[in-house]
Amino acid sequence: MNSLSGKTAIITGASRGVGAATARHLESLGCNVSLAARSREAIEQIASEIGAKAVAIPCDVATYSDVETLVGKTLERFGSVDILVNNAGLIDPISRIEDSDPAEWSTVVDVNLKGVYYGYRAVLGHMLQRGSGTIINISSGAATGALEGWSHYCATKAAVLSLTKCGHKELGDQGIRIMGLSPGTVATDMQIQIKASGINPVSQLDPDAHIPAEDVAKAIAFLSTPSQEADAFLGTDFTLKTPEGRALAGLEARV
Repeated sequence: MNSLSGKTAIITGASRGVGAATARHLESLGCNVSLAARSREAIEQIASEIGAKAVAIPCDVATYSDVETLVGKTLERFGSVDILVNNAGLIDPISRIEDSDPAEWSTVVDVNLKGVYYGYRAVLGHMLQRGSGTIINISSGAATGALEGWSHYCATKAAVLSLTKCGHKELGDQGIRIMGLSPGTVATDMQIQIKASGINPVSQLDPDAHIPAEDVAKAIAFLSTPSQEADAFLGTDFTLKTPEGRALAGLEARV
């Protein structure tokens, strides 16, 4: 992971969970990290804990001007953007289609799907000019499966997987590495929302079934580092749900 030293990463949804763990882990490997989320106080606290190589930039990924500002301020602070982790995502409110609220359903599309596209659009001019860059989209098994009550989440994650494929097809020969990461269920606040819904088998899982956010952070570091092993997943989703995937990310197998 030494090749990450001196690189700069933008992490969306960095106020907690996977985003916060990723910011801390990438900084420990020598990265500058730009923490983005709507919760200014939370990301400022995390950035202060990380230290001088971290900056907190409030951002709503559903608003393109916010994402443009995020990239611009990161460039002002660190001079480059080498890695973009599109982590921000929503699953609440969980409901069957016939009970869903159209406005809330649309909000999930704005964050989960349009937020990823906005990240692409805002950062690619800089990355293409430099001829290099890595974009990692946090995916899910929901991208290829259907789950009751998750129509908004399944549909947006399927669309993000398509964006991963399209991005690689259009940009892979120009030095831009784009891939997805499907971590499985992770012990974050999202699992609290899922558990409370009582809908579909995921809500019935024992807490021990969920992996720690730090595992996902290590997988992001693996994918962020160009290598024959990581590059095998360009244009598709890498998963932590198999022993082989965990081994590639430097993680022990789960029993």
